[in-house]
Amino acid sequence: MAAAAEGPPPPSPAAIPETTVPEITPPRHPLFARIRLATIFDVPHLHKLIHQMATFERLTHLFTATEASLAATLFPNPPPRPFTSFTVFILEVSPSPFPPTPQTDPNFSPILKTFHLDLPVEDTEKEVFRSGIGGDVVVTGFVLFFPNYSSFLAKPGFYIEDLFVREPYRKKGFGRMLFTAVAAQAAKMGYGRVEWVVLDWNVNAIQFYEQMGAEILPDWRVCRLTGEALQSFAHLNI
Repeated sequence: MAAAAEGPPPPSPAAIPETTVPEITPPRHPLFARIRLATIFDVPHLHKLIHQMATFERLTHLFTATEASLAATLFPNPPPRPFTSFTVFILEVSPSPFPPTPQTDPNFSPILKTFHLDLPVEDTEKEVFRSGIGGDVVVTGFVLFFPNYSSFLAKPGFYIEDLFVREPYRKKGFGRMLFTAVAAQAAKMGYGRVEWVVLDWNVNAIQFYEQMGAEILPDWRVCRLTGEALQSFAHLNI
């Protein structure tokens, strides 16, 4: 008996097309930053920034500066050349690129950088710190420094008295930008070092400085003579 002919093979199941979800890159929010030399017209913003810094450092009881005293001491008439006395860099940000900035000093050109942030900055004090140059430019921070001298190196250096970035703009790279501007200027001028102090409870700042390569000197203590103690020494017979 002949074997029955085999029937046609069962149909193969339809191939399920592979579905790959394309990776979605989260939108980035560009923010344009500029560091420039401060002028006397920046004093109202500087006064507010210094007060915020004193509040952050829990030292408002030592804050006695006024806009008038800052203007008289930081920007005397005639003003000294930048980097030969007290010098202030102002940090500004804008959602739009900065126009070409005139170079006010032959030894320093404004520094421009674009930051690409994951989220837009929520700045509730935007109007208070709006720059006098107009537009959407906002003052974000500052660094104040002046020359000192190392007898060990036989070279001048810079001492950073204050560096401050307003709270909404912290941990985004703006503090590093300000530090880099001072360090780059010191290197450009052939200076030997840049120094500053940090509060011992400010762990975040200490870690930030160490990541930058700064050496924290535990064996040194800041000594200060001020107020009545300073006046009493002024009247001692030498």
